Amino acid sequence: MKNLEKYLSLLNEEVDGLLLTSRYSRHYGAEYDISEGVAIVSKKGCRYFTDSRYIEAAQKGIKGFEVIMTDREHPFTLLLNEAIADFGVTALGYEEDYLTVAEFNAYESKLNAKLIPMNAQISGFRAVKEDWELENMRKAQAITDKAFSEICTRIKAGMTEKELQAELIYCLYKNGGEGLSFDPIVVSGPNTSLPHGVATDRVIQTGDFITMDFGVLYHGYCSDMTRTVAVGYATDEMKTVYNTVLQAQLAGIAATRAGVKGKEIDAAARKVIEDAGYGSYFGHGYGHSLGLEVHEAPNCNPSGETVMEAGMVSSAEPGIYLPGKFGVRIEDVVIFTADGCKNITKSPKNLIIV
Repeated sequence: MKNLEKYLSLLNEEVDGLLLTSRYSRHYGAEYDISEGVAIVSKKGCRYFTDSRYIEAAQKGIKGFEVIMTDREHPFTLLLNEAIADFGVTALGYEEDYLTVAEFNAYESKLNAKLIPMNAQISGFRAVKEDWELENMRKAQAITDKAFSEICTRIKAGMTEKELQAELIYCLYKNGGEGLSFDPIVVSGPNTSLPHGVATDRVIQTGDFITMDFGVLYHGYCSDMTRTVAVGYATDEMKTVYNTVLQAQLAGIAATRAGVKGKEIDAAARKVIEDAGYGSYFGHGYGHSLGLEVHEAPNCNPSGETVMEAGMVSSAEPGIYLPGKFGVRIEDVVIFTADGCKNITKSPKNLIIV
């Protein structure tokens, strides 16, 4: 089923149209990425509105929608009302998670249709990926793997975290990335105890751990991976913590298959860390879904009640963070299958000393 057909399946007597305002839902429905625009979906017709900066690309790339240009005399709300009248729409499902209060108030006051919050239903289709989506994610991950292999040859004591971050971004683009999934996390030494630390001017030293969390976009789809490496050498404590995180990740991956709840996968990994005495130092969830966004639902965390399905995707990223000392996180991305999972992250996970 085409993605647009999935959206059309949501329509009924109570909600006879959808208002797609987020870049992600517009991309999903049109199967083509335009950074600015608004789309309306109905069983009588679908229209996609964007401005002069993107109109040529939209007309060439978007299928299934009538593409119309907006301008100062023809703003989104005017063109949306024309579509509402032409298609006989009375109620529009909208993405409440992606609108500011000001944007919602503008749409509610100007559109000639009732607005019904439907973000969960609209975004829910993205949880189970089509084969072509998974292929885009595999290619994004392959680029990320190549960048990791290359950045390991560039790490040197004496460079700063910011310098290493810049080198990593260069490697991501050089190897085929079309954008960044998120701002890369590059932290060293005691800063590695910060799960989402920000690169600083700290000089990397021999004996440091370095944690790098990064990903790219390929045709709009995200990769995401984390590796922790040591510079020069690793102490026995560093090796113990690293191996504990690795065993926790392997336990989580072993529990990953369709038919189990996200919290069960989290529990399998968390038990390894708790049994090793580090339970209080693993505060975040084991994994999150990703696709057009780097953080999507459903999640593999202690409150993850969703029963996972074949074709869903999750990160696998346990960690241990010892405040003021160091931290370790290892992250792969896996695809759920009926009898297990496929790990699309190919970078080595043994402790690398550079």
